[in-house]
Amino acid sequence: MTSALTPRSEGVGLALGAGGARGLAHIVVLEALDELGVKPVAIAGSSIGAVIGAAYAAGLTGKQLRAHTLGVLRNRAQFMSQLLRARVGRFADLLSGLGANPVLLDGEKLLDLLWPTKVPDRFEQLQIPFTAVTTDFHGRREALFDSGPLAPAVAGSMAIAGLVKPVSADGMYLVDGGVINPLPYRALIGRASTIIACDVTAGPIGVETASPRPFEAMIGSAQILQGAITNEMLKTDAPDILLVPKVQTFRTLDFFRAVKILEAAEHLREDVKRALAEKLERA
Repeated sequence: MTSALTPRSEGVGLALGAGGARGLAHIVVLEALDELGVKPVAIAGSSIGAVIGAAYAAGLTGKQLRAHTLGVLRNRAQFMSQLLRARVGRFADLLSGLGANPVLLDGEKLLDLLWPTKVPDRFEQLQIPFTAVTTDFHGRREALFDSGPLAPAVAGSMAIAGLVKPVSADGMYLVDGGVINPLPYRALIGRASTIIACDVTAGPIGVETASPRPFEAMIGSAQILQGAITNEMLKTDAPDILLVPKVQTFRTLDFFRAVKILEAAEHLREDVKRALAEKLERA
């Protein structure tokens, strides 16, 4: 759970938002910061932003994360086989009346598949202070983690309802951080002089006219809610630099379109450099 951190008023804070596969665009932001030689003093991540943010905080470069991600997703058959091993239940359970969801995934097993081996076990072992944004299901509130075991907090942050099982931690059951805070820049206030936030909540609009399938409707509805929450947050206050990659045509689970997502987000490389240069000129 969140510990008492010494405020850091200088440097760049980085908030990586929720958005499923569209969050792979965050990698381009990391690459841009690496090219500039800018190391964030603090990172906050929600859902896919927590997965990528924690790996970056562990000391991996944006380039290394790109290579690892594309390597994991390159072989669809192998990835799907590994994904099946991360299931909580079995299809036989559904037929036996046990009630287990045969497609529900164990988030910590999923992280074993997604994360490079360099990612440590605890927050305290990270090279950059990192905050994972989760939702306390029964408490109906935001729960922030920046100390203790890393995997349960990040698994909780990405526990999308109906897809990844809730995670038990600190007496709470944690679900998707994007439920309550899809763009966690407020977690960095007072900890950095410049806060950069990458918003990937916007999904496909008006692409199809057919009725959505049940699973698609469930995931899509959550994404619509996340976009609405983010829009309301930004009306009240905003990060110093808001990045919105052009990845809205991609769906939440389009992970096998990783190459296309990264290509669509390539404009972020120059967006980051230009925005930081303008910020320095105004200082």
